[in-house]
Amino acid sequence: MLGRLIGLGLLAASGCATHPAKLVWHDEFNVNGAPDPANWNYEHGFVRNEELQWYQPENAICTNGLLVIEARPEHKKNPHYAAGSNDWQRNREWIDYTSASLTTRGLHEFRYGRLEMRARIDIRRGSWPAFWTLGADADRTQWPACGEIDIMEYYTGTVLANLGYQLDGKISWSTVKQPVQAFGGKAWARNFHIWTMDWDDQTIDLKLDGKLANHLTLAEANRAEPENPFHKPLYLILNQAIGATGGDPAHTAFPIRFEVDWVRVYQRGH
Repeated sequence: MLGRLIGLGLLAASGCATHPAKLVWHDEFNVNGAPDPANWNYEHGFVRNEELQWYQPENAICTNGLLVIEARPEHKKNPHYAAGSNDWQRNREWIDYTSASLTTRGLHEFRYGRLEMRARIDIRRGSWPAFWTLGADADRTQWPACGEIDIMEYYTGTVLANLGYQLDGKISWSTVKQPVQAFGGKAWARNFHIWTMDWDDQTIDLKLDGKLANHLTLAEANRAEPENPFHKPLYLILNQAIGATGGDPAHTAFPIRFEVDWVRVYQRGH
């Protein structure tokens, strides 16, 4: 298998209620410079959702104990441009915004445990940050069949906690949306917060600052096609998207920053 698969042993059914015992993988981002290549790969170019940003590694830097993923205006030629193309990734002649998307794909995969991030997000118009997962078999089992878990997602005034899988040939979502104003709006966004996924062979709980945001009993996804993706290994993604669902950034002062203090994975039986 490509990469390093961590934690095939099952957690007890109570694993979501009790903090897993051992820190098995983490990145504290304490070394200034580029993110640790032993932990992170990058997505490149225009990737998904007809978002405005061009992903490139240069927009991710570790400084003062933080991973800073910075979206900024940057006007340059799209190297994949093809005049008249019907492909949105190729029919844009120009790149107007750049950002970064980091993944553990091919490096670190996880099955069960507690996955946590401490971070600060930008809630202004156009900003679409996320801390999320896809099934490690995404090459063979295309989205949405590989499963998606949005531990943290934010756009247009809303904080989301989502789980998705394929059912009857289309995406089936378990989604909870909360207005950021309910947490304190701009004052809340000035601070760092902790997003958590507690996952065992029975349930997944998504939490924000220790409070339950969404809950899934894994048996609810047993009809997923071709099989329940939430019993299989996954990899992590950290990205700062711009536009599309994030809204029009035309009147937002850049840069937009997604600042990550740490990412940690705990598991039992290690």
